[in-house]
Amino acid sequence: MLRSLSFALAASASLTLSISAVAATPGAGKLKIKSGVITAPVVSGSEAAVPAFPAPAPCTVTLFSGFQFVNFNAQYFTYTPTCPGPWSKVVFNGSFAITPGIQYDRTAQISLGYVNIYYGTTREDDPTFGPTWNVTRDLTDYSSLFTATQPGEVDLGNLVNSEYTGVISGTATLSFYPLAAGGTPPVVADVVYPLPDGPGGAVGLDSGTSLLSETFTLPTNVESAYLDVFAQSQNDDEFWWSCAPNDVAGELEDCGNTAFRETEISIDGTPAGVAPVYPWIFTGGIDPNLWLPIPDVQTLNFVPYRVDLTPFAATLSNGQPHTVSLSVYNADNYFLVTAALLVYEDHGSTTVTGATTTNTIGSGPNPVVTENIIINSDGVPVGTILVTSQREFTVSGYVNTSHGRVTTTLDQAVNFSNNSVYLEDSDTWVQSTTVNSVKNVISGSSNQTTTSQIDYPFQVVLSVAALPDGDEEETVAVKQSYLTSQTAKANGTATGFSAITQAYVGADTVDLVTGEDLLENSQLLSTSTTNQTCLQALIESHDGSVVSNTSGPCTN
Repeated sequence: MLRSLSFALAASASLTLSISAVAATPGAGKLKIKSGVITAPVVSGSEAAVPAFPAPAPCTVTLFSGFQFVNFNAQYFTYTPTCPGPWSKVVFNGSFAITPGIQYDRTAQISLGYVNIYYGTTREDDPTFGPTWNVTRDLTDYSSLFTATQPGEVDLGNLVNSEYTGVISGTATLSFYPLAAGGTPPVVADVVYPLPDGPGGAVGLDSGTSLLSETFTLPTNVESAYLDVFAQSQNDDEFWWSCAPNDVAGELEDCGNTAFRETEISIDGTPAGVAPVYPWIFTGGIDPNLWLPIPDVQTLNFVPYRVDLTPFAATLSNGQPHTVSLSVYNADNYFLVTAALLVYEDHGSTTVTGATTTNTIGSGPNPVVTENIIINSDGVPVGTILVTSQREFTVSGYVNTSHGRVTTTLDQAVNFSNNSVYLEDSDTWVQSTTVNSVKNVISGSSNQTTTSQIDYPFQVVLSVAALPDGDEEETVAVKQSYLTSQTAKANGTATGFSAITQAYVGADTVDLVTGEDLLENSQLLSTSTTNQTCLQALIESHDGSVVSNTSGPCTN
C-alpha cells in the first residue's frame, strides 16, 4: 500500500516537516559526486524567446555582493544609476552558493523599488557538496525602473543552527547593454508598479478568498498595460497538483481542495485576466535525490506569467484610483504571490479616452470533478480522480490616441486537466495546462495579429516494487515541460515567430529498507527559437554526476 509507506511527497522550501524518512535529512542515503556548475535557463521578461545578448560589452552595476543568509531577516541595498542609456538590453545576473552542510531549499526574492526582479528557490543538496549556481532574467521591459535611485531588498529566509549548517550566500548585478550605433531603442514600459507596494516581498494568500490588492492612480495616457504574475505554492499547497477533493483527501492522505489552482486578476473588482499556476517542484520535493545534480524546470529561476490588460487601458487612464487584485482559486494554505504592473503611455498626448467594449471572462472557473475511489479488499483506497477546467473568453477595448483609435481584442482559451490514479503499488498524476490566445490590434489600416500558445505538461509516477528477499524499492519518475510559441502577423503576412522549450525527464530509485539511493538519471533540455534561428542547451546526469553539458544549434 503506497500511501502507508514513509517515502511519499517530501516537504521543501522553508518547511521543516517531511513525510519521507529519506528526505528528512537532506542528502541522506548514497552520497553523490557532482561536477560542474548548473546554470538555470534564462528567464525572459516576456513570453517571447530571449535573443542572444548584444555584442557590445555591458556596463555592470553591482546590487549587492557576498550577502550571507543565516536567518529570516530581509537584507537591503541601494541601487544608484551609473550606466548611461539608451540600452538595448538590461539583464539581471545572480550568483548563489551554499557551504557544505545540511540545509533545506529556501525561497529567494529580490526587489528594486519593491518591484520583483528575481524569484526562485535555492538548492537542497548533498551535505558534503557546496553547490553554486547562476541565474539570469531579461529585465529590458523594466528599464524605466533603473533610471532613478531605488531601495533594494533581498528576502531569502534561512535557518542556520547546530543541525542546519549550510550557509547560503549571494551576489547580484545588473548588466546594461549599450545601444549599437544607429540602433533603435526597444519599446519598454514607461512606468512599473509593484504589487505589493511595500517591503516584505510576496504576500501569502491562505485561501481562495484572500487577496493581494494595490490601488494606483495611473497616468492619463495609458495606451497598453500588462501584469507579470508570480504565484508560488507553499506549505499545504506545495504539491497542489497532487491534492484531492475534500471528501476523500483524508483517506488518500492527500491535501484538499482538488488538484486545480488558478490565479484570478481583477480591476476594481471586475474580472480582468487569468494566470495559470505553474507546478514548480523544489529540490527538496518528492525525492530530493532526483534533483542531484539537475533541478527541475525553473526551480532556481521562476518565469512570470504575463497577463495582457490592454483592453482596460481607457479605464486605467481616467485619472481615478484603480485597484488591481490577485487571488488564487482553491488556495488551501498557502500561495506566495507578487506581481508587477507595466504601463506603456501614448507619448503624443497627455490624455487618452476610450472604453472596454467586451468582457466575457466571468466570475471565475467552474472546474468539473469526477471521482471514482473505492476501498479494495486490502482496505486500500484505489481508483481515479479527474479534474478539468475549460474557459474561453473575449476581452476587447479601444483607446483614442494621438495616432488615432487603437482597438485591442484578446480571445483566450484556458484549459486544465489533472488525472490522478491511485493503485496499491503506484500513484500517478498526469496534468495538462494550456493557454491559447489570439490578440488582434487594429490601428487605422494596420491589423496586427499575435497568436500564442502556452503548455505546461506534467507527470509524476510513484511506484513500489516488492523484491523476493523482502526488500522494497520505490521509483519516482517525473516529466515536466514549459512550452511557449508565438506567431506575429501584420495585415495577414507573417512577421515573426518565437518559441521556448524547457523540458525535464528524470527518475530515481530508492531502497526503502536501507535508504540507499540505487539509480538516478535525468536530463534538462532548453531551446530558444527566433524566426529561423534555434539554440539549445542539454544537461544530462547519471547517478548524481553531470555526464553531458552541451549547447549550440538545435538538433532533431
